[in-house]
Amino acid sequence: MNHQFELPGNYKKWTYGLIAAGVIALLYGMIAYHPFAPVTHGEGGAHGGSESTRFWAVLLQNSVFFLLVVNAVMFFICVTTMAMAGWVIAFRRVSEAISSVVPILGIINFLILLALVGLHRTDIYHWLDSEAVAKDPILNGKSGFLNPKFYLIWSALTIFLWWFLGKKMRSISLESDKNGPMDYETGKKWIFKNTVYASLFCVWFALTVASTIPWLWFMSIDAHWYSTMFSWYTFASSFVSGISFIALFVIYLKNQGQLAYVTEEHLHDLGKFMFAFSIFWTYLWFSQYMLIWYSNQPEETKYFVERIGTAQKSGPYHVIFFFNLAVNFICPLLILMKKGVKRSWTMVTFMAVLIIVGHWVDFFQMVMPGTVHENWHIAPFEIGIGCLFVGLIMWGTGRYISSHSLLVKNHPFLKESMIHHT
Repeated sequence: MNHQFELPGNYKKWTYGLIAAGVIALLYGMIAYHPFAPVTHGEGGAHGGSESTRFWAVLLQNSVFFLLVVNAVMFFICVTTMAMAGWVIAFRRVSEAISSVVPILGIINFLILLALVGLHRTDIYHWLDSEAVAKDPILNGKSGFLNPKFYLIWSALTIFLWWFLGKKMRSISLESDKNGPMDYETGKKWIFKNTVYASLFCVWFALTVASTIPWLWFMSIDAHWYSTMFSWYTFASSFVSGISFIALFVIYLKNQGQLAYVTEEHLHDLGKFMFAFSIFWTYLWFSQYMLIWYSNQPEETKYFVERIGTAQKSGPYHVIFFFNLAVNFICPLLILMKKGVKRSWTMVTFMAVLIIVGHWVDFFQMVMPGTVHENWHIAPFEIGIGCLFVGLIMWGTGRYISSHSLLVKNHPFLKESMIHHT
């Protein structure tokens, strides 16, 4: 059976169309919003919510969201590798293809971070203002890690090791195609090699995604505020979105007559992950919100007051905040709970798109209140930049799946995946 795939013309049209729409939005933003103009410190201070601030805030939101999502797909590969899971092997190459976009988005993300520091964008990161840090005991106390050198070095090291360890996992997988069928001892050594690099990736993932990187890239926008659950919250959001991307590409390729060994059983399990991590995300959302609401300490409640306001007055993000909860919790709870829905190709497609959009909105409300304040928009510029990153993911994923076999041909667990039954 031939497991090579040639990208159809329609796929290429959508890919290049989304990228073109994103490039147009980017060029429009560069012309209309004057992103390289110096930050003003007049009325409203450096956090005045200018169009220039909007430009950089949108780029930061999208670059971080989509980078964390494709990197979460590699985490899924590594976790299932360490668990000796066989059911994922039938679509393992799809997951590898999505994760292959990490270096592309990683470079874009780092260039944006470099620009924020180089242009001294104190409207995004207040801690870049050395005078403000010197006068502020809280910012001064965090200056050991909230400083330009640590921010850039740790970000660069993080992205590099995500790429390096992920690339190693993909290259080990491709070895099985070249080396042919394995005997027991060879297969055992190959699986062990997979497990070693998967464990290294998971350790680095825990040190970055589950802890430090969300602090630096997002939580430091509101540098006076902190939450010990914030990194887990962003992880849950990006991971369930990553699973949704896997489901979308699996369904697309299945509709193209590929992935012969993928059945409703595999789709059902992907649906379970989408359901389970939507609930996990909600648990973290509620835990963070409830504890801060209950303790009612001004330095903590500030984060939510900026979004939903107070009992006397609704905040500028009131609707988006609760829309986020409805889309990312209530919809998955009510729709994905039923077994039949998780085995429906149409319904899983719908829910995957809804979850990705919902968590894009979640990241939007993480970034905008601390940058543009009440002057937020979801307009063609914001949507266009989102399209640019989706197009890049489609391009990178399509390039990988058209260059390699869609089946890990000689994987020792392939038979287990072929006969998988939930």
